[in-house]
Amino acid sequence: MRLGVDLGGTKTEIAGLDETGTEIFRRRIPTVRDYAGTIDAIAALVAEAEAETGRRGSLGVAIPGTVSRHTGLIKNANSLWLNGKPFPRDLEAALGRPVRLANDANCFALSEATDGAAAGARLVFGVILGTGVGGGVVVDGKVLEGAHGIAGEWGHNPLPGMTAEEWSEVSTCYCGKRGCIEQWLSGPALAEHCHRKQTGTRAYGDAMEIAASSLPEAQAAVSAWMDRLGRALASVVNVLDPDVIVLGGGLSNIDRLYRELPALVEHHAFMPESPPRILRNKYGDSSGVRGAAWLWDI
Repeated sequence: MRLGVDLGGTKTEIAGLDETGTEIFRRRIPTVRDYAGTIDAIAALVAEAEAETGRRGSLGVAIPGTVSRHTGLIKNANSLWLNGKPFPRDLEAALGRPVRLANDANCFALSEATDGAAAGARLVFGVILGTGVGGGVVVDGKVLEGAHGIAGEWGHNPLPGMTAEEWSEVSTCYCGKRGCIEQWLSGPALAEHCHRKQTGTRAYGDAMEIAASSLPEAQAAVSAWMDRLGRALASVVNVLDPDVIVLGGGLSNIDRLYRELPALVEHHAFMPESPPRILRNKYGDSSGVRGAAWLWDI
């Protein structure tokens, strides 16, 4: 059995897959927001999965950060209690077995490339569009992590081709850089653009409510957001030239994306032929936990 754990900011989920990829176990609990408690909670979930299925499993964990190649410590995690800690070592000690860890966006991409929307594609770029913006790269069924474990982190590149108006709105990201793609393409960014630029009010609610609205101001905000997304993805296409781009996160449920985004990417990218296929994910918020389980197939 392959066990995967998705360690999120609000929920921690475990799933068990058999040799065919069929799910045979799943549990979800609220995330414990301290270091020792996180390790204990994962150990308890693994024990429960193995007791209920009668099988021992390999374990992969999707984390909201990266394991430093140089120190073995967690870095860049928005679950701040993990940062600077030897989480892989301590978790392996608690479980008495090797554990593989990867960034949650990488796990999303791996899941969709293995048996999801991009199954069979050689080069896949997985995109997370939600509260934040992340990405992962899978080549020939293997996660591309890079020398420092940050491959695919396009959300902290600057937005390409910023207009004069966009330059006037550039602010400092939480990472310390300015004009990051995440500041333009996250759900909160879409909502803020609509509220501030289109209506001067906060009557539209969150990003998904804006996307669902038929009012011209809301749809204009979505169109501006999609153009920025097209520019940002075009820069990825120019570097990676993926066969497939799979969209995940809450904003991947905007239906307009799949009709209009390919042409925007094609317009902004340096390509003589059609753009890569841009697909909706198959497994939704289960992709992270499935990708973590598939870490033992790479």
